[in-house]
Amino acid sequence: MTSLPPAPKVVIVGAGAMGCLFAARIAEAGAEVTVVDVDRERLARIAAEGITLTDDTGTRTLPVGAAVAADVAAPVDLVVLFTKGMHSAAAIASVAHLATSAPVALTLQNGIGNAELLAEGFGADHVLLGTAHIPADLKGPAAVLTHGFGHLHVGGLTAKSHGSAPAVVDLLARSGFGATLADDINAAVWEKVAFNAALNASGMICEVPNAGLDNEPGRRIATAVVEETVAVAAAAGIRIDRDEIVHNVDAALREHAHHKASMLQDREHKRATEIETINGAIAREGARLGVPTPVCATLADLVRVIEIRAKS
Repeated sequence: MTSLPPAPKVVIVGAGAMGCLFAARIAEAGAEVTVVDVDRERLARIAAEGITLTDDTGTRTLPVGAAVAADVAAPVDLVVLFTKGMHSAAAIASVAHLATSAPVALTLQNGIGNAELLAEGFGADHVLLGTAHIPADLKGPAAVLTHGFGHLHVGGLTAKSHGSAPAVVDLLARSGFGATLADDINAAVWEKVAFNAALNASGMICEVPNAGLDNEPGRRIATAVVEETVAVAAAAGIRIDRDEIVHNVDAALREHAHHKASMLQDREHKRATEIETINGAIAREGARLGVPTPVCATLADLVRVIEIRAKS
């Protein structure tokens, strides 16, 4: 099993809500953390002020380093990719020089396909992937809010890289996350994709937080998306738990009624969404495997129409 030093050097790529949340908590656990982003103004605020984290234990500010990718030098012990999926390739290329020190590289991003991109830059035997069921919202350029559940599943892209997973799981657990070593990480990733696909696109299209989908038609759409995703995963040889995913959707609707899905936040800020790595990816994989995905495909097209209109 590969270990991490007591105070590992960690680079978080992406200073969005999840990147800031993980940077703050991992720094609080004693790691030397640097956040990488393309937003120089936000980086300057983080470097000067740290990240203010508010969670169920209270509010505190953690000192965190911040820099553009070119200014971060090896060696580092852990690289965590937290950009949106459509920015993964460019983000990985920007920190590819850090691969010289053979760090563990972890993606906890939404969607599918990010681990394979990470492997191109850092080598498959160094890549971990996982899921993060954590609501997080930015409350300014250097402040993040989270509450409620925080479940992580982590595993290796290859059998060799899986040997690095326990040390990373331990670091995440010490950082206040409910981190679990997953024997079948592909199943966990597909279950998270199903969860995101069930709520994100609908919330974005209807312009409502979770509470706006907590009704019969909203739940009917969400359940249909879950069932399509389960069928596609099965055709790919991956078994995922339909009832558990629906249970998690129900919990999100009840316990996080006011949470806005990331795609809705993207729409409100006129940003591109991750539709191509979520509903779009499910529909493409379904087409490849001969599994019909009419609901996922329609939701993906509706999001694309909205994005095209936003650009015009």
